[in-house]
Formats: sequence, structure tokens, C-alpha cells
Amino acid sequence: MPRFGSSGIRGLGNVDVTPELALHVGMILGEIYGSTIVGRDPRVTGPMLVQAITAGVLSSGAPAIDAGLVSTPTLARGAREFACGAVVTASHNPAPYNGIKLWNPDGMAFDEDQQREIEEALDRAGPAVPSWDHVGSVSSRPDLVEQHVEAILKDLGAAKLRVVVDCACGATATITPFLLRQMGCDVIAINAQADGHFPGRDPEPLEENLAVLSSTVRAVHADLGIAHDGDGDRMVAVDREGRFVGGDTLLALFAREEVRRGLVVPVDASMVLDDLLPKATIWRTRVGDVYVAAELKRRGADFGGEPSGTWIFPKATLCPDGVYAAARLVTMVAARPLDAMVNEIPRYPVLRGSVAYDPSKRKAIESRLDASLRALGGRVSTVDGWRLQFADGWSLVRFSGTEPKIRLTAESRDATRANEIYSAVLSSAKGATE
Repeated sequence: MPRFGSSGIRGLGNVDVTPELALHVGMILGEIYGSTIVGRDPRVTGPMLVQAITAGVLSSGAPAIDAGLVSTPTLARGAREFACGAVVTASHNPAPYNGIKLWNPDGMAFDEDQQREIEEALDRAGPAVPSWDHVGSVSSRPDLVEQHVEAILKDLGAAKLRVVVDCACGATATITPFLLRQMGCDVIAINAQADGHFPGRDPEPLEENLAVLSSTVRAVHADLGIAHDGDGDRMVAVDREGRFVGGDTLLALFAREEVRRGLVVPVDASMVLDDLLPKATIWRTRVGDVYVAAELKRRGADFGGEPSGTWIFPKATLCPDGVYAAARLVTMVAARPLDAMVNEIPRYPVLRGSVAYDPSKRKAIESRLDASLRALGGRVSTVDGWRLQFADGWSLVRFSGTEPKIRLTAESRDATRANEIYSAVLSSAKGATE
């Protein structure tokens, strides 16, 4: 049975993530929390799993609220009126996958303690259920998209641009094009029909999946291109020349605009941030937006994000909100072209690679790797793998969560030094696995 990862429960729809699992999750949510609002992205297995979660909540005696087809940040905002929220989505994964993300009323995803509580309850016998006349009631909330749009308009106001929006045939087809039009933009929407087969492109907004967006921006002489993933918690962009503007660059641009005192990013975020924000405190967390959100809440920081394309604006919500991020970027580009802003962000050499290892020997490998990396002389953080901080660069060594590989990253302001750091950690990783 799938367990919680950094983004909820996820696996193949109707294989790993089954109606039985969804039913039990719903029963537990109803028993432990109470009223639960449930939404979904357009995946084919979505309605089936929503029905199962809803049945579970109702069978516990708690009310269930149907939000329909909505983006994840729309659902997370809607959860503030209820005990918790659940969204059926596999985010940026391909069409066969599905999953369940759980949300607190403050817009933050369930943390590790809450996830552990759900997992332990899944392993126990089912709870005592109420009598037939005390099951929960079901209702619907069709107004969440309108509320989300109104909140963003109130925060960000008007902006007049020509924008191409690529919704990936995902949940943002219900909101982003309409929001940007209400802001005053001339919007050309592509892949804007919600379709769980994702016929337009793979839902992950990687550069190689956005050729149509780039060519459309150039063809219609747009000022900006916006791309989402399947459920709308991610957002990346292309500039007016159709050039991809990815996570590390957008993270720097948003941080420069939003951060006065504190920034929260994962351990794999670029050192460009340290150089751009010398007066700010930067907290680094484990990779995963739930960890970034938890640290944002704990520190009261101004902004948090990940190079994967998730952006958290805590003054609005603790949920990664790709819709809000799209609107925020539009307001920035209305003041200044995106390519001009990008040109001001330094580009440092980054090297990435991996070393295969035998999973049966992982414990011994970890011990050898730890000793070898500490001997390299950098300041070591073990928040997530090993992050070695040097005066002129850094490296990250992590065990992959999806395959038997040790992943390596090194960055420096100087290409020669980046190569030196990378070679050192590569040697350590190879030595530990031999």
C-alpha cells in the first residue's frame, strides 16, 4: 500500500491508489478531523477516488463537501472553512498516476506527524461507525474558484499584458486564463481543456515539454508565457522570445521582489540567492514543499519556494500556489520585461550526476560516505542528505527516493572550482559504494 511521500500518497491509479485505500483515508479523516472538503484534478481515476473518500468521510459521521474539479491551491484555500481538505491528484506525474494530498485549514499540507497518524490508523482495524441515522451529510461548494480569483485580484490588482497560458489540460484550465483576463490581460490559452489523458503535453512543466508554448508566445508576440503542471501547484515561464525561465531563476526573481527579512528554500537551491539577498536570513529545508511551508510558518519568513517550480507566498496562503505565482509574475512583467529581469540574475556553474549503489548495503555505504564527505572540510548540514558549504561553493549528496542512486550536485561562482567540488564528492560517493 502506498505511503506518504513529500507530496502525499501517490501511485498508479486503481493499482496502488485504489478506491479501498481512498475509502479508508476518508474514514480516518472524518473520525480524527471531521468536516472534509474534497476536490480533484481531471485525471480519469479522479471521480472514482473522490467518491470513495467522500463515502469514507460520511461513514464516519462527518460532513463531506464536494469542491469538484479545482486546482490544488484553490482547494487548499477552501479548506480554511473546514476541519481539513483532500485533493485527488498526482500533480506533475503522467496520466496513469493519481494520489491524495491532505490540507490543514491554514493552507499547509499535512506535516509528518499528521501523515504518520493517518498511516498508523490505516494499519489498524477500522473505527466504530455511527448508526444509519448519524452518518454525515454531503454538500457542494461550487464557489471556490470565484473566491480564489477575488482574493488574488484584491492582493495584486490590474496588469495589462499579452500572455499565453499553457494549462497542460490540467486543473488550472478552470482558473488561470479567467483570472488573468480579469486582471486586464489579453490571454491566449493553450491546452486549456481539462482532460485526464493530458493529450497536449506531459503535465510536468519541463523545458522539453513546452515547445508549443514557446512557439506560440513568439507567433502572437506575447509578453510572457505561463506553464502549469496537472494540479496547479507549480508554475514556470517563458519570456517574450520564447526562452524558458525555470525554477532557479524564477526563485531568484520572486525572492528579490518578496524578501525583506527571511527566505525558505530546500537544500538544492542555488547560492545565487545568498548573493542576491545578503541582508536576509536564508533557511534551507529538506526537499519537498511541505517542509518549506512548515519552516515558513515556524520562522515567519517572507517567501519560500523550490527550484521545481513551487512558490509559497505566506501572506496569501501556505499552499504552493501556481495560480497566484502566475498573477504575481504578470504584475512584475507589466513593470519590466522578463528577459531584462533574468539578465540581472547571475548564472553560476552547476554540475549534477549520480552514482549507482546496492540497496542491500545502504547502511554501510551511508557510514562510509558520511566519514568521507566530512573529511572534505566543508561545513556539513544533514537536513537532507549531506550539504557541504564552502566559502566559494557547495555540494549536495542525497540518496534518491525513487531509484538506487546517490545524486550529486555542485555549484560555485567559478567553473574550475565547481569541477573541483564535484570531483571530490564524486570520488567520495564512488569510494563509499565500492
